[in-house]
Amino acid sequence: MTEATAPQAAAAPAATASTRLQIPWLVKRNLALFALSQTFTGAGMQFAYGFGPLMVQVLTGSDGLAGLSVALIAASRFLVAYPVGKITDTYGRKPGILLGLALALCGALVLGSSMLAHSSAVFVVGLLVFGMGMNAAQQMRVAATDMFPARFRARALGYLALGSLVGLLVSPTVINFSESYARKTGYEPLALPWFFLPFLIVPGMILVTFVRPDPKEIGRNLAQYYPNFVSPAAQKRETEVSDFHPFELFRRMPILQGIVANCSGQANMSIVMVLTSLILSHHGYSLSAIAVSHVFHSAGMFAFTVPLGMLADRFGRPVVMYTGVAVALAGAALVTFTGGSYLLVTLGTFLVGLGWAGGNVASTALIADQTRTVERGRAIGVNDSAAAFASVTAALVTGPLIALWGLKAAGGAAVVMAVIPFLLLAYAKTRSERY
Repeated sequence: MTEATAPQAAAAPAATASTRLQIPWLVKRNLALFALSQTFTGAGMQFAYGFGPLMVQVLTGSDGLAGLSVALIAASRFLVAYPVGKITDTYGRKPGILLGLALALCGALVLGSSMLAHSSAVFVVGLLVFGMGMNAAQQMRVAATDMFPARFRARALGYLALGSLVGLLVSPTVINFSESYARKTGYEPLALPWFFLPFLIVPGMILVTFVRPDPKEIGRNLAQYYPNFVSPAAQKRETEVSDFHPFELFRRMPILQGIVANCSGQANMSIVMVLTSLILSHHGYSLSAIAVSHVFHSAGMFAFTVPLGMLADRFGRPVVMYTGVAVALAGAALVTFTGGSYLLVTLGTFLVGLGWAGGNVASTALIADQTRTVERGRAIGVNDSAAAFASVTAALVTGPLIALWGLKAAGGAAVVMAVIPFLLLAYAKTRSERY
């Protein structure tokens, strides 16, 4: 049996010894430290997605460039995902994560400065650096999958994401304080939150340093930490030199479906994040109201990751993955075609986040199942790079679509993005591909 088939085998009546596995305290502690780190650092991405389009508007005076911020975040992910995966596969997960958080800290300061200097060039540099840092830190997902047998991986990803959910409580507080302080002092309200962010990133970095041993070492020696664990063939080859080739992933239909589903979710969300800010802003809602709407979106992304992970472990990755894509499709339609109603737009953006969560947890677990520890960082890096490319493409077309045909045209594109995985699924069924 390969590790790729372990989730399905574990769910069968004739379960193996993996059903009796107890998660070691050390693994629980490491996962808790990573989740707490995300509690501190997660607010930054809410600033980037929620206020990035508005910062572009202020700096350029153009709605047509509104998608630039999301495109830059995606471009930074494309640039860093595979290289940081190579770093973590070679040197361990912690060095890559800490490097990412250090970059994010520097980028946050540059972004705040860009608004004070009213400089588009500084903004571009700052967002690229910040995005590279935060996306590099996403190797925490790889670290989480390393520490668990396949039967528990999806729910481990869910528990990790809970840290980001708790971090959502920080974001509105910082924004409300910044907006209030800006009214009293005349400072740019879109600049101040970035200057507070380092006070959250540094504690997150400190927490990561307490993770021991490095999750990569746990992943290579799972049987030492789970006494009843029966090593599958993929695990037994961990001491071999990795002969990983990125493009091989696209030739395997199960992994290809996971990558396409993840790309669809990222592209859909990239467009909807821009639309949410612009639609609510155009209808006269305040920065605080827009921030609250984005909090609901982020709650959809993170609040239900544990039950979604449990469902993916119990019923298989594809069920949760494709259900997530369908939910995201419905959410994009609500955001776009409900006339600017605050409640309906917020519900739609929440559903987009929820659909993304299902697709992301299931596809990440799927890829982790089918790869070895010594190559997992790069494999998930390939997945992230592909999703980033899709996100860049979606974000770049959002502005021109809005400028030429209006907000609804961009929303229609988000809906179309969510249909693509189902087309691939139909094609796979015609070839009788199975997980």
